[in-house]
Amino acid sequence: MTKVIVHGCNGKMGQVISDILKEDASAGIVAGIDVYDEPQNGYPVYSSADECKEDADVIIDFSNAKAVDALLAYSEKRSLPVVLCTTGLSKEQLEKVNALSAKVAVLKSANMSLGVNTLMDILKKAAAVLAPAGFDIEIVEKHHNQKVDAPSGTALALADVINETMDHAYEYKYDRSQVREKRGKKEIGISAVRGGTIVGEHDVIFAGSDEVIEFKHTAFSKAIFAKGAVEAAKFLAGRPAGMYDMQDVIADREI
Repeated sequence: MTKVIVHGCNGKMGQVISDILKEDASAGIVAGIDVYDEPQNGYPVYSSADECKEDADVIIDFSNAKAVDALLAYSEKRSLPVVLCTTGLSKEQLEKVNALSAKVAVLKSANMSLGVNTLMDILKKAAAVLAPAGFDIEIVEKHHNQKVDAPSGTALALADVINETMDHAYEYKYDRSQVREKRGKKEIGISAVRGGTIVGEHDVIFAGSDEVIEFKHTAFSKAIFAKGAVEAAKFLAGRPAGMYDMQDVIADREI
C-alpha cells in the first residue's frame, strides 16, 4: 500500500483527497500537515512538516504558495517524493522545485486531471494528422464567473501540446475584434467564456474543408484534480529523482 502524507489536508482539496483515499485499497493517508486541525480526519495532523515523523512513500501537496518552501525542505530532508499541486509559485520557488527534482522525484502539472491529460495525449496524434492537412485549430474554454484569469492555464496547456507537436509553428490569437482580416493559417484561436458556476469546459476544434472534429473535456467538480493527484502519488512512489508530470502517469498506463 502506498503511504501518503497530505500537505494542506484540511483545505477543500485536502479533504477531497482524504475521502478518496478512505475508499482506496491500494493507498492510504498516514499523516496530514495543516495549520488547522480537524479531529474527524482519522489520522494525525501536524501544524508543521518538521513535526511529522510518520513513515511514508510520498507527499501530496494542496496548500498555498507561502507553505511550499517549508514543504520542499522537508521533502529533501526526508527524501520523500512530492506531488506538487499548489499553484501561483514564484520564480524563485520554481527554481527550488527544479533543484529538488535533482535529488527527489517531483511531479508537477498544469492540470492534474486524468481526463485532461489523456486529452493532451490524443491531441498530439490529432494535430500531427490534421494540422498538415490544413485544418484550422480553435480552443474554447468556459469557467465560472469568479475566475479572474483568462484564458485558463489548461487552455494554454492544450494549445502548447498542439504547438509543440507542430514544432512551434503556430501563434496564439486571443482577440479578433481589433483586426479586420482573414484568419491566419498558422494560428490557434483561444476564446474564454465566464458565467455562472461552470467548473470547467474545454473544447478543441479542428475545422477543415467540409468536416469538423471536436474534442471536449467537461469537469463537473474539482474532485477530478484530487483523483488525479492520488493516481500521481501512486505512480511517483518509489521513482528515482527527476521532474515528472501527468503525461508520465498517462504513458505508464498505455498498452
